[in-house]
Amino acid sequence: MLLVYIPRITNRAQFAIRLICENILGLKTQFTSSPDEFSSYNGPKLNYSSRGTESEVYICSTNLLFESNIKSLEVLVGEFENQPIICSVHDKQASLPFDIFSATFYLVSRYEEYLPSIKDKFGRYSPKSSLAFKNNFLQKPMVNHWAEMLKEVLLKTYPNLQFPPRKYIHTPTIDIDLAWVYKNKGLIRTLGGFYKSLVRRNLPEFTQRLRVLLNKEPDPFDSYSYLLDLQKKYNFNPIYFILLADYGTMDKNTPFNNLKFHSLIKQIGDYANVGIHPSFASNTFHEKLGQEIERLSEILHKEITHSRQHFLMLEFPATYKNLINFGIQNDYSMGYASEIGFRASICTPFHFYDIELDKETQLLVYPFAIMDGTLRDYYEIDASLAMSHITPLIQECTKVNGTLISLWHNESLSESGRWIGWRNVFEQMLQSS
Repeated sequence: MLLVYIPRITNRAQFAIRLICENILGLKTQFTSSPDEFSSYNGPKLNYSSRGTESEVYICSTNLLFESNIKSLEVLVGEFENQPIICSVHDKQASLPFDIFSATFYLVSRYEEYLPSIKDKFGRYSPKSSLAFKNNFLQKPMVNHWAEMLKEVLLKTYPNLQFPPRKYIHTPTIDIDLAWVYKNKGLIRTLGGFYKSLVRRNLPEFTQRLRVLLNKEPDPFDSYSYLLDLQKKYNFNPIYFILLADYGTMDKNTPFNNLKFHSLIKQIGDYANVGIHPSFASNTFHEKLGQEIERLSEILHKEITHSRQHFLMLEFPATYKNLINFGIQNDYSMGYASEIGFRASICTPFHFYDIELDKETQLLVYPFAIMDGTLRDYYEIDASLAMSHITPLIQECTKVNGTLISLWHNESLSESGRWIGWRNVFEQMLQSS
């Protein structure tokens, strides 16, 4: 057990210290505010305060974890052991030249996203506003790297301290925004599709739609058998997120009451975890989230506890509060649409900390680092260049034995249209696991 001394034990401090010491390093942690208890303890211990000695593991604290408000902060980025650091300290007795726990809290809690910032056309926080992007460490899981620094410090003082082994994990996740491009869309939408093809004089699309509906060829978005075959071959555990929204401008999914769609969802549920893909509209009309969760629950006959926001609509803290209110326990929305990398600067799942309420919640956040659409649509690269962007992220996660979560769509694995060649990218990622 690691005993941590803090002059004043706050929720923020407990959250950040447990995240580093327990979640990442695997050390059981206990806190004390008693100097006598700390000095008399014979086991591994850490002093987190503004005063220490060179003979102990001492992390010099700044003010952030002893506050309860939200305010604009000037966060300067320095460097230590060729890695970026923030919350630098100038106490020569400190074991590290920065407050690792305040730095972790600032990045993981997404403190900066609670403050006024530039939004994109969908109202999402822009990665270009983030400290990580501005200082070129968005593609590094800095919190995990910092944890490794602390581990080295602890081992210097306590060489017999045991850390549980960890290993790199890749978890592929699949969003189903539209289960089929042509099939099972209803008569009106099907006729409308034929009409649009004629108006645009797109004869190949018209012909393909007709052939698919006549069962002359498979629907282009039907990549489900392919995914199941890969799952058996590589023995991975994917998670699927299903959009079951009312039809709308930004939610053009397969009709949620279509029985063949229900059958597909049940089949997927037989061999993979399935979560809800909360609609774009649910960000404005929060009650829609409850309706969509109930629809999926009725189809699968089980409680729905996993989610990922459609369009990655994530606003702090409103989105996570809404998910918690409707019983979601695990969310996979923590990432950017327009940039690859680590939005919260971490590649380990962590609990959402509500800064407004100043408390850690039970919602477990699983940050993803790579999305197919980021590379294809925002970076505008083809499949041949994809791994040159993906490999560095794999290497970063491997260095710290972290978890790399990738985001794909049934469409991007269709090997059709603009997604030709992307199945090979997906399989190369699986082979790297």
